Amino acid sequence: MRRAALAAVVALVLAVGTGRAGADPAVESRDAGWLAALRRSREALVWTDLVVRHEWRLQRHARDGRCRILDPADQSVREGDEADCRRGFAALERVGTIPRQDGSTVVLLHGLGEGRDSMRPLAEHLRGTLDGTVISFGYASVSGDIDTHGHALAEVVAGLPAAGPVSFVGHSLGGIVVRRWLALADDRDRRRVQRVVMLGPPNQGSRLARMAAGIWGLADHVDGAARDLAVDWAEVAPRLAVPTCDFGIVAGGKGDDAGYSPLLAGDDDAVVRVDETRLPGACDFLVLPVHHAAMMRDRGVQRATVSFLQTGRFAAQPGDAAR
Repeated sequence: MRRAALAAVVALVLAVGTGRAGADPAVESRDAGWLAALRRSREALVWTDLVVRHEWRLQRHARDGRCRILDPADQSVREGDEADCRRGFAALERVGTIPRQDGSTVVLLHGLGEGRDSMRPLAEHLRGTLDGTVISFGYASVSGDIDTHGHALAEVVAGLPAAGPVSFVGHSLGGIVVRRWLALADDRDRRRVQRVVMLGPPNQGSRLARMAAGIWGLADHVDGAARDLAVDWAEVAPRLAVPTCDFGIVAGGKGDDAGYSPLLAGDDDAVVRVDETRLPGACDFLVLPVHHAAMMRDRGVQRATVSFLQTGRFAAQPGDAAR
């Protein structure tokens, strides 16, 4: 349903946008940027990264298996089968077009129905603050289940330079994908993980997702990761690992018993309840007054993420809610 809605929006925009003569160049430039963002959002639902170097990436289409190489501007520079694109990617690395990646790496993961663009504000903040390389892992969140996304993350991690620690920052479903990867990873890869930060993760499932699946019989039609969260959580949860490294959780909420959503009992970020984010073993837990979708743009969340990645603890935040 969501994919169909996005396609309809794209068709409407194109229909309105074509045939406009003599428009203001500034308006045309703004509209072109909006259309490019819309294209990236649509493509994010069907493309998954296999290799990531800085902002260069090799991706596979979730439905037909074809592959492509994207440059840092998200422009396709090569398309073909996986073997051909891997050869092309390696060639670009050899000649230095794709920069060498050394040292520590922080991998960002977006949530359900989103794309890498949703993580951009946080990624830019981390790049301006941390040493090492910050990359975003894009995955076709609505086109596969959590197990599929965990295996895809395994490919990206396996392709990172062998030297240097790896940390993860996952928003919502992204944190769950990290936990699935940890359950799949071998000891060598698990030992590489330094720290994990989860932003609004449904570690105990999602009441809102279950409510949505119960409306108009949607449970019979939802699939992929959405079904994992809304219908099959009892089977999925045991397959998720608890990180053995330092990990911290940032939840959104008002710090009261009402939260942002009238549909949910207790404190919440309008999508995930504070209690649903909790996971035994966390080194630190922080509640900030922020909506679920706004976390990556929130300065408090950004500061807390940097603090945990550097020290393994969330530094005191102005106006913090109780932990």
